[in-house]
Amino acid sequence: MQTFHPSPALRPYIQSFLVIESEESRNNTVLPGLSVMLAFRYSGSASYHTVDENTGTTLAPAVITGLRKTARLIHYAPHTANLVVQFTPGGAASLFKLPMHELFNESLSLDLLLPASELQNVEEQLALATTTRQRIAIAEAYMLSQLRDISTPPLVQHAVQHITHAQGNISIKSLLSDLPTSRDVFEKKFRHFTGTTPKQFAGIVRLRHLITQHDNNESLTRMALSAGYYDQAHFIKDFRSFTGKAPRAFFSNPVYW
Repeated sequence: MQTFHPSPALRPYIQSFLVIESEESRNNTVLPGLSVMLAFRYSGSASYHTVDENTGTTLAPAVITGLRKTARLIHYAPHTANLVVQFTPGGAASLFKLPMHELFNESLSLDLLLPASELQNVEEQLALATTTRQRIAIAEAYMLSQLRDISTPPLVQHAVQHITHAQGNISIKSLLSDLPTSRDVFEKKFRHFTGTTPKQFAGIVRLRHLITQHDNNESLTRMALSAGYYDQAHFIKDFRSFTGKAPRAFFSNPVYW
């Protein structure tokens, strides 16, 4: 996996490009994150299932995936390669008319949202490209062509920054204390642009932070409290859904992205 930064014109909307190539069959655990993702597969095949499913779902060559609350297990066949666009929180709403919360827990073939001829042209260009830089340039040109005159409202940007800075440990009441809007209007705009509710967004931030800052000597009780839980059993249940494993099993071999 390689990570590339977008050009300056796309930085308000795209956090990074990921190039994921696998010569052999491989399984990846993908934890819930804060970004809507767009994946173009230019060789091979891939499928996914959640921790609650036993059978896999084949992924289309071009897929848009919303935020979610459970881990996803992705299987790459041999010689599979993908270019993944990782949007900033709210960034995807500047390219797609679909309200982002309608993608929550979903992966949709991109041909359901965009003209088939446009999409086919991009897919063909990516397949014919011979270098990663060429493929990123193709993806960037297409993203720029799709930009609409819509940007994430300042109040949503403000809330995202505050939630992230607080590591997810913040109440909706605190968020609204210095925002000139009602709770209903705020939550509707937040869901539309980010793809989930402020509470769910904060929960993802909280568990992501716990995982990245984990100390192997930390007790389950302290882990639960730092993630905002007062019931250890509830924490373990949510953690298992979030990562696919119980805390001790996950941290014994924390391989994910």
